[in-house]
Amino acid sequence: MNASAELLKELRIDRQKGAAPPPSSPRRGLWITLAVVALVLLAGVGWFAFGREKPLEVTTAPVLAIQQGTASSSVLDASGYVVARRMATVSAKITGKVREVMIEEGMRVEAGQIMATLDPIDADAQRSLSASQLEAARAQLAGLKAQVAQADAEAARLQQLVGQQLVSRSQYDQATAQRDSLRAQLKTAERNTQVAADSLAIADLGVDNNIVRAPFSGVVTAKAAQPGEIVSPLSAGGGFTRTGIGTIVDMESLEIEVEVGEAYIGRVQPKMPVEATLNAYPEWKIPAEVIAIIPTADRGKATVKVRVALKVKDPRIVPEMGVRVSFLEAAAPAQAEAPKGVRVPASALVERDQKTVAFVVSDDGHAQQVPVTVGVALNNDRQVTAGLSAGQQVVNNPPPELRDGSAVVEKQAP
Repeated sequence: MNASAELLKELRIDRQKGAAPPPSSPRRGLWITLAVVALVLLAGVGWFAFGREKPLEVTTAPVLAIQQGTASSSVLDASGYVVARRMATVSAKITGKVREVMIEEGMRVEAGQIMATLDPIDADAQRSLSASQLEAARAQLAGLKAQVAQADAEAARLQQLVGQQLVSRSQYDQATAQRDSLRAQLKTAERNTQVAADSLAIADLGVDNNIVRAPFSGVVTAKAAQPGEIVSPLSAGGGFTRTGIGTIVDMESLEIEVEVGEAYIGRVQPKMPVEATLNAYPEWKIPAEVIAIIPTADRGKATVKVRVALKVKDPRIVPEMGVRVSFLEAAAPAQAEAPKGVRVPASALVERDQKTVAFVVSDDGHAQQVPVTVGVALNNDRQVTAGLSAGQQVVNNPPPELRDGSAVVEKQAP
């Protein structure tokens, strides 16, 4: 019986060992999903921070349209200065003390405008004396005229009486001699009156010399005297006497003065077109023209001076400015139509895969490699006839690591 009971216990089914596992909790699945999302986000942030390509810092330059007449190539480059053909340091004609100065630097004056006045005490006194002398001479002249009229009448009356034998001939001769003497004195008085009048005119000039006027229209570039100082047209040798009131420059007479080496002067011809660039405004191309080649050379510097006329009048152009000029070839008649292509800095063009290319900066900050067709040299720029259009921005001096599609950013000025 016991053996049978043990056999029955072995045949009983153990439900705990064969039971199905309990269902998993919903919260456990949610945590797994959040963990996966977090890992993806961390991977994205890591790529953005460490795996993404950093933009290259570059400088850009605009693509400009070629203006009419600028497609000629440069045959010679030189540097010079802006000078004024009409410039004067205005001074008084006499030595005197300054009473008032009516100019300031940068002020525009017209021809004949009063710039300063001197103390006119001495000149006024001399004029008063000359005026008095003239009045005295005129009074003496009037008295002699009256005497001459009386002597003429007396001589005429005695002449009639002599004819009637009522007076002696000697009385008539005495009267005529008196008349002729008065006539001679009258002529002397008339000359003295004229001399007094001329003396008064000279005294008026002396008074007027105390007024300093502008000899021509222009702009005051220097104010040299102050009220109370002594000015003189000649240097007194000391440091207390001024030789001028101020300096005036006629801005309409500005031109460029360039010194060209003797070895290259043969490339320059009168009426030759010139492109000038002021050091202060490097992006401004000023049309100009050769006026003349000065027919003498500087032995010490082995240079020849060339005068260049500016075809543009602008307030930004002032004397003594540094300027770079490019002497251009004369444009051929066939090039009279509108020039083709655009101009870019020569440093923006590089060779990649045996091709001349430029890197155009797109709106999204990426550099696009563009093959270009290069034309003639334009000073520091180059003509591009195909591949670029005016208004685009190109990378200037592209670095070797720059590639098509690279992210770029404008380099900030230090």
